[in-house]
Amino acid sequence: MNKLLFLSLFIFSFGNAQNQRFSYVYQFVPDSTNQADVKSEMVVLEVLPKFSKFYSETVFKSDSISNAILEKEAKATGVVNVKTDMRKGFFRNTIIKENPDYKTFLITRIGQTKMKVLDDRKINWKILPEKQKIGEFETQKAETEMYGRKWTAWFTTEIPIQEGPYKFHGLPGLIVKIEDQNKSHSFALNGIKNLTAEEVKNIDPNKNFVFDEGNYLNMERSAYKKFYLENRNDPNKSVRSALGNLEMVRVNIGGKMTDINEFLRDREKQQKEKNMKDNNPLELDLLK
Repeated sequence: MNKLLFLSLFIFSFGNAQNQRFSYVYQFVPDSTNQADVKSEMVVLEVLPKFSKFYSETVFKSDSISNAILEKEAKATGVVNVKTDMRKGFFRNTIIKENPDYKTFLITRIGQTKMKVLDDRKINWKILPEKQKIGEFETQKAETEMYGRKWTAWFTTEIPIQEGPYKFHGLPGLIVKIEDQNKSHSFALNGIKNLTAEEVKNIDPNKNFVFDEGNYLNMERSAYKKFYLENRNDPNKSVRSALGNLEMVRVNIGGKMTDINEFLRDREKQQKEKNMKDNNPLELDLLK
């Protein structure tokens, strides 16, 4: 029995599921050639009257701690030392769904570019008669094909909102569990919490990262896909754009002065090697 779900059952107002935080465990396989390497992190769906917000709790907590450390260092020494192992978590996006029509936006960044990407694709669900009990909830099965994958969801009408993790929505009850056909991406409800008035006040659909400077570039999904693939194929594109014409510049890498071109070559090699192992994104159709 899931204790979090059991306890939450008694404090949750099923008639009004607004101002609630739903916690999920997100498990995924980043490399399709290595199914044994399963990553996991905590993600949350916050449901308010005018919008919902989905993001990684793991990333938020890690970035908040990192930001506090960097601010302390800056005040004490005037210098910040960003370590590669400071930031934890993998899901570094935010999903905003605007009510009442569930208009869906991906909030993300690639390099120095921050983007707000409209996703107006409709999720067509097939609701099936099969039912099962998950935790303390009676759930019903539904299926869909979306984002280049086939998905199986289990939803409960005991929580009568058309919400779910990530971009998923549109069923006659909260999605308790959803996974793709290959079981390489899954979300499972882990807990429910009533949000306090102060917490609700601090949830802003326009502030989606701890390190959040600059304005968003509004973008349609087709333009985002093009931008995503260009930067995946050329990992230094955004870096070169930010640096400008700095051919003769040397940079300090780990205490060693390095030619900028050498730095960019090494970075491109490392990023492409990383991309080869990061070949199984949730939205698989981004690569096609």
